[in-house]
Amino acid sequence: MMRKNRRFAWCAVLLLAASTMAVGQTQATDNQDPKERESKLIAVLRSDAPPAEKAITCKRLAVYGTKEAIPALAPLLADADLSSWARIALEAIPGPEADAALREAMDKVRGRLLIGVINSLGVRRDAQAVNGLVGKLKDPDPDVASAAAVALGEIGGDEAAKVLEQSLASVPALVRPAVAEGCILCAERLLAEGRAAESVKLYDTVRRAALPKQKLLEATRGAILARGSKGLKLLFEQLEAPDKAQLGIGLRTARELPGPEVTKILAVELKHLSPERQPLLLLALADRNDDAVLPIVLEAARSGPKALRVTALGLLMRLGNVSCVPVLLAAAVENDAELAQAAKATLTHLPGKDVDADLLARLPQATGRTRQILLELAGQRQMDGALAAILASVEDADPGIRGAAVQALGLLGGDQQAADLVRLVQKTANAKERGDIEKALQAISSRSGAVCVPHLLPLVQSQDSAVRMIGLHTLAVAGGPDALAALKAATEDKDETVQDEAVRTLSTWPNTWPGDTAAADVLLTLVRSSKKMSHQVLGLRGYLRYIQGDKSLDDNGKVAKVRELLSLIERPEEKRQAIGLVGAIRNAAALELLTTLASEPAVAEDACVAIVNLAARNIPGARQQRQKALETVVEKSKNDATRKRADDLLKGAR
Repeated sequence: MMRKNRRFAWCAVLLLAASTMAVGQTQATDNQDPKERESKLIAVLRSDAPPAEKAITCKRLAVYGTKEAIPALAPLLADADLSSWARIALEAIPGPEADAALREAMDKVRGRLLIGVINSLGVRRDAQAVNGLVGKLKDPDPDVASAAAVALGEIGGDEAAKVLEQSLASVPALVRPAVAEGCILCAERLLAEGRAAESVKLYDTVRRAALPKQKLLEATRGAILARGSKGLKLLFEQLEAPDKAQLGIGLRTARELPGPEVTKILAVELKHLSPERQPLLLLALADRNDDAVLPIVLEAARSGPKALRVTALGLLMRLGNVSCVPVLLAAAVENDAELAQAAKATLTHLPGKDVDADLLARLPQATGRTRQILLELAGQRQMDGALAAILASVEDADPGIRGAAVQALGLLGGDQQAADLVRLVQKTANAKERGDIEKALQAISSRSGAVCVPHLLPLVQSQDSAVRMIGLHTLAVAGGPDALAALKAATEDKDETVQDEAVRTLSTWPNTWPGDTAAADVLLTLVRSSKKMSHQVLGLRGYLRYIQGDKSLDDNGKVAKVRELLSLIERPEEKRQAIGLVGAIRNAAALELLTTLASEPAVAEDACVAIVNLAARNIPGARQQRQKALETVVEKSKNDATRKRADDLLKGAR
């Protein structure tokens, strides 16, 4: 084990050194005359250069070497540290000379070096090495014998195939999998050469041997492919076998076996499989890239076991086209939720303007559940041409159709459609329908912004307090000064519930619209003059939140705003919010304000923690304020850990 570890470490050193030297050598040789360049590289191999330099030289000879380099490379095959590097070059250099060097080395090296040489002979597919490799099949080292078997398979040919086939039953158990692999490689080459019958014979020999399951599966796959359409019976045996590995190799081979006739026969087999396996074969069929596949998938989507239909409906998202729309629509209106959802998902994502045109053409005449689905699809597929039909459906007698139309308007509509929805919400007293309309209005308002406000204002002027509440929510999404003014007015609504909702909405007013900066003044007015404590608290929290997110205020401005507000803050909860805001500001003014707050018993610990956290960061020009703040923490805090942190920071500043 120690020897292996030392060898690994030495190889790692060689690799690191070689990669470090590569750039320099590239620059030194790339622009030279080819013969001169090769001569210099050969000279390095024949010199006393360190192993790392010789390693990278071998690598470069793989690119620039010719038969002239082989006499210098061949001796390195016996070098434990450089053999693999020499083989890199020899595998790449064209001509029989490299083959000869590797064949000669096969009788001179042992162990891992011999395995490497054998592997290289396989890479080069040297037919003249077959006799020597046949001899190595009987090597007492099973690794050497296994390498020889695989190399014979790589080389292929009648002689190699015959020897491997004859050896399969007689070699030791440890070597048999490698001999089987060699047989499979030979069989693949025979099939590629058009010798299918011989390929089948070799595959079947492997299938009858005592081998690990994986090799038997590989041979089975090859035997099916070599038989072509005559291999379908064997393929069906795999698909119907209880063993999952056999099923897996059958599904893989079902994807590979060529021909439209095979596709059609597999479609017949699909009906004979168990319901659990039918979706698996359908997925395999879908990967065959065959024009015959789509009709099969469509038929499976139309009828059959539920799992098969769901799979087929999903596959149509990838395979389908406009011709699939009728089948998909029929499934989308079924009572089974899973089937309907699969069909709708495919219809939503099925590409093509022709699909949009087909769906749009069906909409005017459609009724019931079909019309509802088409309206949903119009919104999800962003079919602008459907707006007229959608608007015609928002007051349909069918509640499902009405809901789908409203949802589609939310996805497609602009400010003009907002006006239509505002009129609609005032006509219905149904809470669910009002909720759906509100969601649609919010979606439109989010896209269109303040341009929607004139259409939304009638909501807050309604005699129905529930409608006024919808107006508050949608105006807040639209934003802008007119929306803000409407919400401010609503804080004095005749209905106390509407007042409360207006204040709550204002307290979370987004400062994303340029015209909404006046929201801060509205909130501050609530803090100063509202008669209800809950309104004052919400206004205060909203004002602090607004200050924190106000990009027009610099850090000093934010601290100043909070300082002005302190006299109005009575509850510890809001003072803690102020501490959180100021504690994130890295300047002297923030430290001074936190020091003031640390003197208030109810929030002293919160302020002390904020001071310590802030003082631990670099605050330019705040040395005195930092020291005073930390001294305040040492004096006021009752938490040992907080005091210790403050004391450590003070000591670090001295």
